[in-house]
Amino acid sequence: MPAELREHAGRHYAILFHYALPDDSWAVELSEAVPAPTAWAETPNAAAHLPGPAFLRVLVPDEDPESEPTVRVYSPDEHVIPYKIMQWFMEQVADQVERCRIAFEQGEPEAVE
Repeated sequence: MPAELREHAGRHYAILFHYALPDDSWAVELSEAVPAPTAWAETPNAAAHLPGPAFLRVLVPDEDPESEPTVRVYSPDEHVIPYKIMQWFMEQVADQVERCRIAFEQGEPEAVE
């Protein structure tokens, strides 16, 4: 499951991409990143942060180009998302939508991985 990390104003955020089998869709999730285990500190090229629990999730259908992506908010607490982070997240979502639609048109659903 590939993830992208970004720091903004001293906080770390993560975008995680994975296939949500029950939804027949690609999931793009935004979370506040959490520190990696301290045991990883001695591992070369180990990530300093990992994705935390998602508070924003977009499902991108890959089997029906007519289906619209859907946004789900998961949060019992209020989360403030900086504009630059939201913009970055939505750019990643738009890229995933485009990849899914191109792959569907070409008949190659596995190409979106």
